[in-house]
Amino acid sequence: MAVSFLANVVSDLCLGKPALRSLPISATVADALAALKNTDDNFISVWDCVDHSAKVEFGDDNVGVGRECRCVGKVCMVDVICYLCRDENLLSPSAALKAPVSAILPKIPGLVRHLEPSSRLWEAIDLILQGAQNLVVPIQTELSSYSRRKQLQKPSTTGPTTIHNGREFCWLTQEDVIRFLLGSIGLFSPLPALSVDTLGIITTDILAIDYYSPASSAIGAISRSLSEQTSVAVVDGDGGLIGEISPFTLACCDETVAAAITTLSSGDLMAYIDCGGPPEDLVRVVKARLKEKNLEGMLEEFNILTASGTSSSSSSSDEESLLSTSRSGRYSRSMSYSARMVRRAEAIVCHPKSSLVAVMIQAIAHRVNYVWVVEDDCSLVGIVTFCNMLKIFREHLETMGWKG
Repeated sequence: MAVSFLANVVSDLCLGKPALRSLPISATVADALAALKNTDDNFISVWDCVDHSAKVEFGDDNVGVGRECRCVGKVCMVDVICYLCRDENLLSPSAALKAPVSAILPKIPGLVRHLEPSSRLWEAIDLILQGAQNLVVPIQTELSSYSRRKQLQKPSTTGPTTIHNGREFCWLTQEDVIRFLLGSIGLFSPLPALSVDTLGIITTDILAIDYYSPASSAIGAISRSLSEQTSVAVVDGDGGLIGEISPFTLACCDETVAAAITTLSSGDLMAYIDCGGPPEDLVRVVKARLKEKNLEGMLEEFNILTASGTSSSSSSSDEESLLSTSRSGRYSRSMSYSARMVRRAEAIVCHPKSSLVAVMIQAIAHRVNYVWVVEDDCSLVGIVTFCNMLKIFREHLETMGWKG
């Protein structure tokens, strides 16, 4: 029965998961940027550690006694990009990067929550429905006492680490829970076969922007979509869905996309971040408009102008890409990903009559937490999210007599 299924513990969902790479709360935005560029993970966890004693004991029973650490949030490239797009940071990005990482941490409480491995699956679902994006769960590792002592003796003040309180941790995400439910979807019959329209899980309160609107006007919506794990729809004048500006896409980009957001329309931004790199004509547009806006600091910091040392312009330097892939590796790295990773501005859509299980599979296949809902004429109806789905599963269990 589904009720006994929900007695599974969260550790069942954490098998084989890698340890979280993390930064201390004392790190800077520049430290976070460097860590993001040197990992395949789109998110870096941020931890706050408090010393409870002047001296840490290193006996087997006392490892980690002196420092208590808690994950206080997570950051990704989108946080950096939106931060650099702020008016006060456009003139001097280099100064902005010196700010503490707390400057880009989302201010919404409860986005990251701790959960013990022995916690029940229904507890994880409840936390997600309360607003948690990621659950931080301890994992079993083969760390030696020597390794733990080395981490505790010289705790990192700026660089990434994986060990806290003598343990390693992993993310448990909404996608992980949905995958787990999908693996036993037959237990929930007939729910999976019902349409998303019939189930009433289509959210009509969506984030959208007109194709011709300045991309800069979408910065607030991009930040909100990141916190809600959704996306910003790009629509035409009749409300038809053209594409999207997705935090998932931006997270695979370079921080210099901030220059494109500052200067391009929403439609041009979609083309700019599409398929792993910006078209040369849009690169030239960005350069020209940054000059017009007198944003010399951004021009210099992100290598938009001709490489230093050249005495005059040439056709090759004019066509030089705004993003130096050898500098960051973000775009070139994404090209080695699977097909779902190189999907960019193309939105994933379903029909109101699509079944719940079909939409679940569609979202998981494309590694997104949502699917746009459109009519036959491409008019945008709304969005279905993993959170919507989990709410329906929870309500279904309650009708079967389960009490959380």
